[in-house]
Amino acid sequence: MWEYTETVRDHFLHPRNAGVLEDANVIGEAGSLACGDALKLMLKVNSDGVIEDARFQTFGCASAIASSSALTELIKGKTMEEAARLTNKEIVEYLGGLPKEKMHCSVMGEEALEDAVRHWKGLPSRSREEEGRLVCKCFGVTDRQIIKVAKENNLSTVEEVTNFIKAGGACGSCKDEIQSILDKLRSLDKPLEEIRPVPRMTNVQRMQKVMRIISEDIAPRLALDGGNIELVDVDGTTVVVALRGACSGCNASQLTLKNLVEKTLREQVDPAITVVEA
Repeated sequence: MWEYTETVRDHFLHPRNAGVLEDANVIGEAGSLACGDALKLMLKVNSDGVIEDARFQTFGCASAIASSSALTELIKGKTMEEAARLTNKEIVEYLGGLPKEKMHCSVMGEEALEDAVRHWKGLPSRSREEEGRLVCKCFGVTDRQIIKVAKENNLSTVEEVTNFIKAGGACGSCKDEIQSILDKLRSLDKPLEEIRPVPRMTNVQRMQKVMRIISEDIAPRLALDGGNIELVDVDGTTVVVALRGACSGCNASQLTLKNLVEKTLREQVDPAITVVEA
């Protein structure tokens, strides 16, 4: 059983502004009987754009009725421009909260109001193309609707989307696509990492680092096989060395230069380094 606030119970048992508004001049609709919830919002708007009266007819659960009742109370006396800024979060706050599984009722109220605003501006209801690409066929929910509700309510999971607009709540075949939409939104919200320029290494700094790596890393490894190495010169990214001891006459000296000396210096000093033998 759902846990309802006293305000939700009051607006369900004693809904404000329920019924037909005979002299309504603006109407907005949302939801559908096929999906289980539907709302018809009727407004009387004067020549100054002020909502003088508001009524509703709702087919749905207690949360749908309470949300519709709250919606009409919130917008009466406002201008249409002011009412257009109302979000489902304000409906929920007015009611003192809704069960997470019933958040879609507040979204339906916002959508009906948006439809009414469009009609007041002389625009038709949104076409399927304007609403976006159909994602949830069971409840007729598009990608744009998912993006809008996710942004407005900071949603991050498919379950949350289902609670707010039902998408994914029937056959479930669209859940992967909903998650993909949420992942893309999350990646767009990530702050870009600060790009800091890599400080250029002077020739002296490069030479000092090369000398240290050769002395502390490369030479001790060659000494294990009786070899040694001498740094001859550093010219930009070209490092000239001479192999000594067992390494000087080794048939694998070129492999030693490339696979050990050059590879190590590239990893620890500069990836552009080239090692040549004196």
